[in-house]
Amino acid sequence: MDPGDAAILESSLRIPYRFFETVLPPLPAALQGRMNVIDHVRDMAAAGLHSNVRLLSSLLLTMSNNNPELFSPSQKYQLLVYHADSLFHDKEYRNAVSKYTMALQQKKALSKTSKVRPSTGNSASTPQSQCLPSEIEVKYKMAECYTMLKQDKDAIAILDGIPSRQRTPKINMMLANLYKKAGQERPSVTSYKEVLRQCPLALDAILGLLSLSVKGAEVASMTMNVIQTVPNLDWLSVWIKAYAFVHTGDNSRAINTICLADLYFRAGDNKNSVLKFEQAQMLDPYLIKGMDVYGYLLAREGRLEDVENLGCRLFNISDQHAEPWVVSGCHSFYSKRYSRALYLGAKAIQLNSNSVQALLLKGAALRNMGRVQEAIIHFREAIRLAPCRLDCYEGLIECYLASNSIREAMVMANNVYKTLGANAQTLTLLATVCLEDPVTQEKAKTLLDKALTQRPDYIKAVVKKAELLSREQKYEDGIALLRNALANQSDCVLHRILGDFLVAVNEYQEAMDQYSIALSLDPNDQKSLEGMQKMEKEESPTDATQEEDVDDMEGSGEEGDLEGSDSEAAQWADQEQWFGMQ
Repeated sequence: MDPGDAAILESSLRIPYRFFETVLPPLPAALQGRMNVIDHVRDMAAAGLHSNVRLLSSLLLTMSNNNPELFSPSQKYQLLVYHADSLFHDKEYRNAVSKYTMALQQKKALSKTSKVRPSTGNSASTPQSQCLPSEIEVKYKMAECYTMLKQDKDAIAILDGIPSRQRTPKINMMLANLYKKAGQERPSVTSYKEVLRQCPLALDAILGLLSLSVKGAEVASMTMNVIQTVPNLDWLSVWIKAYAFVHTGDNSRAINTICLADLYFRAGDNKNSVLKFEQAQMLDPYLIKGMDVYGYLLAREGRLEDVENLGCRLFNISDQHAEPWVVSGCHSFYSKRYSRALYLGAKAIQLNSNSVQALLLKGAALRNMGRVQEAIIHFREAIRLAPCRLDCYEGLIECYLASNSIREAMVMANNVYKTLGANAQTLTLLATVCLEDPVTQEKAKTLLDKALTQRPDYIKAVVKKAELLSREQKYEDGIALLRNALANQSDCVLHRILGDFLVAVNEYQEAMDQYSIALSLDPNDQKSLEGMQKMEKEESPTDATQEEDVDDMEGSGEEGDLEGSDSEAAQWADQEQWFGMQ
């Protein structure tokens, strides 16, 4: 029976008790023996027959409302809990909260009663029927309902009402996450520690503590006993050490400790990150966690067909996670379908409000649609959730620059530099802002030189240094920089910018080759396509003139030199105006 039909049936049963006296027969003898009707409801609930529980409990509760003596207070409490559980399973969270609240009120009345009143037709009661659902579990289910309804304050309030000694690990875990989301760090740390005290291998609780700036050594000490007593757990201390480095912004040391796709991504090493993600999904074809980052990296590389395939595969696994929606959103974003990317990002956030990648996707879509202030809100929330991820700050700073708020961008970049330390990524980010102000050009140059000293292959630093050299018209230096960066890697943007620099020094054929390589890496790179088309357009009249000159020379019997004509040089005099920098 459909839940709607059940509701209709339930309402139809709200009739005077005399109807039950005259029409309904006494309960069957089977229900008056060893098992009563409540026991059957309990057994169906334990068997996962939620729709059946919902129908039967609804009817029984209606009967009880018409005849308060039909069930004892303990039986009424059980019926309300099982009915609420079935509503929870059907995702009717507000209705479930209402029934759980009624159950708790019934339980409170029950606790004041010294003796349980026997129920009409159900006088026999087994020990099983006296095993009442846990009041603590009911409150936990209510908190789950509140979180699904985005009422975090109510969820915290109901869990806070549980005495500390009665809180189970899952209650402490939920409280810790809710406190963290609300910005209440101290009680969040206390709750995470309580989880680890009871369950020392709760890795998500470990990550929660590290994200709240608890020292790695302190966290490791809480797991030391289990590491020493359980075989094959030596890796755990290394894992904790690596993520301690991550949450202090020391990504390079984290990678040296343990190689993971996510760590390479945080360190800006996208090439190795993609390789690690590919290995991970080969080992586990049903992997969902982290695939949103993998899809984003593929989209950035222009591998949109691979992104589309990844999105389809993830949707086939589950559409109830944020990751498939984010991957599809990345495909739309890099296809310049920003409205669709915005919708997909919003859907992902609806499924998981803590999805950093979903917030970044939606923020980027809003920014590109000109809704910068809305985008800023999303990037700030991403920073709150992941304060050590540089891409969150990059998105916010790009918004400030897009709205000409250079001062705010400079303040943010300086804060990131001080908080996460002087590494290639933070140096490049600060240099990016400095490049926007003519007064700080020299500072930008110094910062980029430091970044490239640390990591000569860091693409963002190379791109920004090339942009600076282009402004100074130091094309030969730019060519040398780009060739060096491309010696051990291949990147669409670097090949395209090298093509631009080669045009500036009249190396047209090699410039065409570089544009071709860039387009082979990313067929959707518009700037490479524009560069190639401009070259072809400029070459066409020259070729025609050369053919006419050859014909004239053949007719006159004279020899001529076709190389290095002044007109050809003049055709390229305006090359600087179409240089594409990213």
